This record gives sequence, C-alpha cells and structure tokens, in this order.
Amino acid sequence: MVYLNDGEDVLAHFSEESRFPDSVVQGSLNDTKAILELYKASKVRIFDDEWTLDKIDSWTTELLRQQLCSNKISTSVMPQEVECALQLPFYSSVLEPLEHKRNIEHFSTNGIQMRKSAFLPHHIAEDIIALAVAEFHSAQSLYRQELQYVDRWVKEVRLDQLKFLRILPLDVFFFLASSVLPRELSDARIAWIQNCLLTTAVDDLFDVAGSSEELQNLIALFEKWDAHNEIGFCSEDVETVFYAVYNTSNKIGERAAEVQNRSVISHIAQLWLDTARAMMKEAEWSREGHVPSMEEYMPVAEVSFALGPIVPTSLYLMGPELLPEEVVRGPEYGGLMRLTNVCCRLLNDMASYGRESGDGKIANSVLLLHLHSASSVDMAKEEIRRTVEASKRELLRLVITAAGGGGVPRPCKDLFWNMCKVANLTYLQANGYCSLEEMLGAASAVVHDPPLVEKTSFVGRPISTIVPVAIKTGAKDDL
Repeated sequence: MVYLNDGEDVLAHFSEESRFPDSVVQGSLNDTKAILELYKASKVRIFDDEWTLDKIDSWTTELLRQQLCSNKISTSVMPQEVECALQLPFYSSVLEPLEHKRNIEHFSTNGIQMRKSAFLPHHIAEDIIALAVAEFHSAQSLYRQELQYVDRWVKEVRLDQLKFLRILPLDVFFFLASSVLPRELSDARIAWIQNCLLTTAVDDLFDVAGSSEELQNLIALFEKWDAHNEIGFCSEDVETVFYAVYNTSNKIGERAAEVQNRSVISHIAQLWLDTARAMMKEAEWSREGHVPSMEEYMPVAEVSFALGPIVPTSLYLMGPELLPEEVVRGPEYGGLMRLTNVCCRLLNDMASYGRESGDGKIANSVLLLHLHSASSVDMAKEEIRRTVEASKRELLRLVITAAGGGGVPRPCKDLFWNMCKVANLTYLQANGYCSLEEMLGAASAVVHDPPLVEKTSFVGRPISTIVPVAIKTGAKDDL
C-alpha cells in the first residue's frame, strides 16, 4: 500500500463506492480499466490491518463481476483480462509472457489516452504492433534454443534413464521459468530449469524408488562431494542421480564464479546436502510411522521442498549485482528464503494432503494440524491458508522495502517473490495443480505459437523496415 510522507492513506477516498463525487460517478464506475487497476492495488498488501484495501477489494470485486455478467466491460479492457484478475488476483501478473501475447493479439488504440490537441496516426499503431510481434518472436526463438539445450542435457546426464522419475514435459518448465526470470537472464533460467529437474529426481528417489541403503549412500556422496570416489555407489540409480547433480552443479558453479568473482560451489554443494538430509528425515518419519508436531515438521519441510538448490543458484547467475558471502548468510537473505519456503511448502501441502493421506503419509501440515488440534480438515486448511497469506505479506514487505537492510539487490528479491507467485499458480486447483492440459496450452502459447494479429497491420510495411537491428540472443552451449 502507498502512503504519503505525513502518513495519509492515499487510497482512503476510494474505500467506498458511495464516496465518489456525484459528478464523476457515472464516468468512473463505468471505466473498467480504472476499476480493474484499483482492484489490483487492493490486493497488494504488506501489513495485516489494511482496512481501506479490504473495502476497496470488496466493492471493486463486485462491480467487476457485474460488468462481466452484463457485458458492460469498457472497450479499453479485454474481458479475459478481468476474468484472469478475478481468478488469480494480482498473482496473474506472474504470467508476463502470456499477458504480453494477449496484449499483442488484442491491441487497441482505445486504451491510449490522448491530449485534446494530439492525434495518433494509423501507421503508429501498426508500428507498435510490428515491434511487439518482432520482440515476441525473438523471445520465442530464444526459448526454443534453450529448450533444445535442456533436452540434450537431460539425455547427457541420463535423467531419461531413470524409470522412477515423474517429470512434466519440458515445455511446462520453460513456461514457468519465463514467468520467474526475465528474457535476458538465459543462464539463470536454464539453471533454474535444470535444478527443478534435478530436485525432482532426488525427491522421487527418496519418496518413491530408493531403498534405505540408497538414500544413505546418496547423502554420503553429497557429504564427500569432490571426494565421492572414496564412497562408491550402491546402485546405478544413485550413480546417475549423483553425477547428474554433481557435474551440472560444477558447471553452473564455474559460470557463477565468473559473475560473482568468487567461488560459490561449496555453498551449492551444502544446499544439496541440506535438502537430501531433510528428505531423509521425512523418509524416516514415514518408515517409522512417526507423527511429528508442527514445530518439528516445519523446519524440515521448508528445506525438503527443495528450493535451496533452485533459487540461490539462479541468483548467483543473475548479475551484474554481486552477492557477497556476508549478504547470502545475512538475516535479510535468510528471511527471504525462509518466507518463500514457507509459502511454497504450505501451498503444496494444501494441494496434496488428499493424495498423501490416501498413500498413508502423515507428514503434511494440513493433516498434522488436523490431528494435533482435533479440528476438521477444512478448519486446518483455513488456518494454513491464513499462515500463507501472512507469510506472503511479510515476504512482499521485505521485497519492496529496505526493511531488511541486508544488501540483497532488488532484482534478486524479485526472484523470491516470483517463485511464490508461480507456486500460487501451480497449486491453484483443488486437486493440487493446474491441469496438465492447461499447463501445456500455456507453455505452447509462450514457446511455440506465434501471436495472432490482423495481417492488415503489416500491409506494405515489412517488420524489417521499422524494427531496430535485432539483438543476437541464445542459450550458451557451454553452460
């Protein structure tokens, strides 16, 4: 929420629909664009008691729904934009590539505010569309290059040989990664996807396929890291998983050292070890039938969600901002990591408790709260939901303010927040995930399908005549 220096709440005069002056009610309340922006603003909260935002949220939500139902959406706004905002609140803004494409396909000069003496020549609108299409095509070309690189990497590290590995199509990972990391951060995006795949492999070994001997063997290998030959491998699956993690992490570490001007591989290795130990603890609980308390569960579950090897590694590759060791080990960075872990873990737990209960697994915050507090499952879910919302507010406060004072650059903070928003999207549906069909459709729209625009926009005006010299981009082959 925005405040003036004297503490006045600058949105207070929008708190109630009835407070609009009579002279502007008709125009303002019929302006879907203005109401939509006010609605989105009401969703951005960093404190618990923002009553003004609660009131704005209430009346703008109702008004937008009425306009949708009565087909009275302003011409400057697409109905799909309103539907998306109501479904996902401001978390819809994480889908920037999809939003970009939608804006191209539905571009209208009706949404451009002009001064009385100004006018917009027709060819200017054509130029805007042409530039946007060229930019989107360039981004898609880059994503497809990265997709080919990751596909080759999967085969090189033999992840495709792991029969137990449950993996989504690679296109889906690129859709999510394009929403987390901006286009220009190709190295960081590829590392993000690689580590998502690697953590899935490690998790499935612990959760599905691995024997107690194999799990202990993998942890011992992570402990030794460079000296892993002293340990040896008890199975081919362990060897494949370890070398996939070890070799990929070392290559990423080499690139990160160039960006950070220091070695970070020991930190990356420690993150993998911490993650594996947390997964081992959960495996032991399941094997022994132990029912942990919430206080016992959360410190383990936050780490076992496996953001450790994913987020910090990508942060090291972002540049040009440096992340000195004292910043990475500082309280602000730790707070950002902890709150992101809490949000993602609890969102996952709310989505998966039904399946895990059916599988006889008890290490889930919803199920544990249900058991320990003698409350209903619905009441437990509501309490977890309140914890998630409180954690989101605290995380956003750290991201947009200097409250942490720990020297974490803003672009790095944004990555934590984007991870939280992607988790919110991924675990949206009642069954835990957006359907695979929805994910694949979104992925295809971002990576493969060109924007659908009126061909008349480009009649007689080739894009090459109005688009600046293209910037050469592409995934790095030596990552």
